[in-house]
Amino acid sequence: MSHILPSAHDPSPAFQNQTLPRHIAIVMDGNGRWARAKGRPRTFGHERGVEALQRTVEAAGEIGIEYLTVFSFSTENWRRPLGEVNALFNLLRAYVKRDLARLNAKGVRIRIIGSRDDLPTDIAALIEKAETETRTNTRGHLTIAFNYGGREEIVRAARKLARSVQDKQIEVEAIDERVFDQALDTSDLPELDLLIRTGGEYRVSNFLLWQLAYAEITVMDVLWPDFDRAHLEQALSNFALRERRFGAVQE
Repeated sequence: MSHILPSAHDPSPAFQNQTLPRHIAIVMDGNGRWARAKGRPRTFGHERGVEALQRTVEAAGEIGIEYLTVFSFSTENWRRPLGEVNALFNLLRAYVKRDLARLNAKGVRIRIIGSRDDLPTDIAALIEKAETETRTNTRGHLTIAFNYGGREEIVRAARKLARSVQDKQIEVEAIDERVFDQALDTSDLPELDLLIRTGGEYRVSNFLLWQLAYAEITVMDVLWPDFDRAHLEQALSNFALRERRFGAVQE
């Protein structure tokens, strides 16, 4: 199977005449409910969720999506049973170890955003390895939010800027939206255009709170393990019909 973003800058013929988002993000919701409906443990749903991710990132690349950001593990997920948390860690280990070389060969840059505090040593090392080995790649961009929370990210950015003021590296009056944006984990990513949430829930779940300011939002009534290219194309077609005014009046 070929993997993610093989032709991120060349839209597929089906979308040549449509407005494609440059940067999309996905809340991959519904793994547990999907597994429960089949009488299986939640970890089984997470395993099938990884397969859905592989399908989605491959389809995104073929369609022409340049930047893809996915919500993998939130700061709130630490409250889940220890066995489920360990299973999520194991899935990240397996995903990076299995796909890193292939993604790197295809010119995909990998980022992992979120707090590095409290992560197992080998997970932190895998994150560093994935980012270092793909740092110069430009053909596609996959960002994985792991141990991530939107509020926590904003707090970390505020602390970073406070230290800069304390060290007299910047004046308080110089802090504006652009400066604050550069202190966030996503500082080198373009503006977020579209958020897709699966599972039918109408909430953003503490994901990319700053970045969502003018993003379009699509909620899909499909559980994440069942998400496929057809669902992605449906979300993109819906996006193409949106009238984006960014607070202005459209004449």
